[in-house]
Amino acid sequence: MKKDETMRHWDALPADQPILEHMAAIPYKSSGSTYGTCGIRIDGNPEFIDAVLSHIKELIQGEGVSTRLGLAYSKVDGSGINKSLPNAETDAHCCYIRLHERGHEGQIMQAIMQGARERQLA
Repeated sequence: MKKDETMRHWDALPADQPILEHMAAIPYKSSGSTYGTCGIRIDGNPEFIDAVLSHIKELIQGEGVSTRLGLAYSKVDGSGINKSLPNAETDAHCCYIRLHERGHEGQIMQAIMQGARERQLA
């Protein structure tokens, strides 16, 4: 899609659509690239990343009995990519969010832990 088409599409979208219900989980024990799977990458200064994260708190619910969040938040330093980063923000960071299915054992453990938390709150 060209930029003007994308802008029209974006502008026509209803605000505040649910995210998690459309976020397909990566199958348990899958391997290989996750490019093209449902996920979010946010990069920039920590304040920018936090501002974006504040708008997508719904995704925290992905950390549950049957799914878990693949979550990585790290400082951007350019090591390992063999590129200079002339446009990177000072103190740049990057945050990745993906949804993964839990295996059977992980689901059992999460259910036990959830039950223990509920008992503590009662």
